[in-house]
Amino acid sequence: MDFLEIAENVSHKIWSYNQDSSGWNLAKGSRNVTVCWKPSTEFGGNLYRGEGIIEDIPEKIIPFMYLPEYRMKWDKALKSYSILERLDEDTVICHTVTHSYGMGLISSRDFVDLVKIKKYEGGIITTNSRSIDYQACLPSPSCVRGYNNPCGYVCSSLPQSPGHSRLTIFIQPDLGGMLPRSLVESALPNNIINLINDAQAGLKSAGY
Repeated sequence: MDFLEIAENVSHKIWSYNQDSSGWNLAKGSRNVTVCWKPSTEFGGNLYRGEGIIEDIPEKIIPFMYLPEYRMKWDKALKSYSILERLDEDTVICHTVTHSYGMGLISSRDFVDLVKIKKYEGGIITTNSRSIDYQACLPSPSCVRGYNNPCGYVCSSLPQSPGHSRLTIFIQPDLGGMLPRSLVESALPNNIINLINDAQAGLKSAGY
């Protein structure tokens, strides 16, 4: 399996999602974040797009969002997060473990994801990821192994508002296990809103 080729293909998909302005339905909005959805072409669930404005520049926001030394300090949803292997300067394999929820009703999930960082003209930086089979990190009885269909962040600076950026998040996870699809779909918009707000709070508190 050519992980670098897979990562490049995922990058094309995330960019195509970012360019796609049709068919989105409003799921939820807050003061700072808007979440929309449309049926996924990857699996039986939905593709979600969350958009918010963050006070910082893409060159600082993107590393803060995906490098373990930063993300574990602010992402309240994660129990652990680590880089298992670095394939090249811009491509890594990560292992993510989430906390359980609802007094243990929703079990902890783990994901093994291929992540590629890619830059575009105009100062746009993206993360592009997808779950993979990775023999060095097999499923564990302590977690339900989930699968992230192509997902990522698109971060672009706002010329009209110096020092601020638009952060767009695309997710379409298959959480595995026996969870009803309706429960998953009702929870994801809030998760996206929390992720963007927690990232902003983390950036401010870290003075990064």
